[in-house]
Amino acid sequence: MQDLNDLYYFVQVVEHGGFAAAARATGTQKSRLSRRIAMLEDRLGVRLIQRSPRRFFVTDVGREYYQRCVAVLIEAEAADAFIAQHQGEPQGTIRVSCPTALISFQFGRLFARFMTAHPKISLQLESTNRRVDVIAEGFDVSIRVRFPPLERSELVMRKLDDSPQYLVAKPGFLKEPIGEPAELAGLPSLAWTSATHTYEWRLESAEGEQAVVRHEPRFLTDDMAALREAALDGAGIVQLPTMMIWKDLAAGALVPVLPQWRPASGIVHAVFPSRRGLLPSVRTFIDFLAQECAADRLTVDESLAWPARPPHITTESIPRPGMPPRRRKDALKTER
Repeated sequence: MQDLNDLYYFVQVVEHGGFAAAARATGTQKSRLSRRIAMLEDRLGVRLIQRSPRRFFVTDVGREYYQRCVAVLIEAEAADAFIAQHQGEPQGTIRVSCPTALISFQFGRLFARFMTAHPKISLQLESTNRRVDVIAEGFDVSIRVRFPPLERSELVMRKLDDSPQYLVAKPGFLKEPIGEPAELAGLPSLAWTSATHTYEWRLESAEGEQAVVRHEPRFLTDDMAALREAALDGAGIVQLPTMMIWKDLAAGALVPVLPQWRPASGIVHAVFPSRRGLLPSVRTFIDFLAQECAADRLTVDESLAWPARPPHITTESIPRPGMPPRRRKDALKTER
């Protein structure tokens, strides 16, 4: 492997006309310079400099080699300058992958805000629901949503947001009120396509009780927006993230099916190859997303501070905080 220091020493000796002058200019011992040039000549198998106690001159091949060494050192300095520039004001192009639904319902506008705030940064976005190979495919960042426990990975993860979920349906979809997860069995359902072909809702109550309800979806798709549209049209019950449906809940276009029980929350996160050597543009991008996601979450949480409820459940029927668990089942009433 070529040592650029040898080229640097050779150029300094030639430009200063001798070892003594080059040693003074570089702060390097004369004997060290002489030894490094001799090692360079031995490796190349040519004489670059003719030297004696009284004479010093560069050979013909040495002059040609000098010109090429100068060009190499200039390129090396340019490479260092390029890195220094990128460590200053964030700039450059960031390659990002992100699930389609996240782009449509939240991250699309965040990406736009980011480019407005950082005009020297460009984004190359791939909208995909597949799990990309960040390193092999050359992505700087991949945005993902996963449910715990998260598997171990060689990638670095930065959490951006929680993804609370609701079981929802169109108002009036349920002809009779339900109070227990078991009563969901057999109701028409919609679901995100599963590789395992097993479909179940994992629910938890406010008291920490857990329930698993298996169901047979009548509509399967990898398009979350299509699931939302199907639910809005009354096709069935579906589990969706609040970030996608919070406006529908606030407007009463969708209602929680079983308000006392909630599916587990997902984790929205960014993955990237390494913290070490992370370009300022990428670091700025990830920090921006984390900050904006926190602001969006506050807006959604404030909107859903008192969850929307099915129209067949009265105000008095919503279980109040502190109500003993044994009374919660009795708290559900059908409006007459």
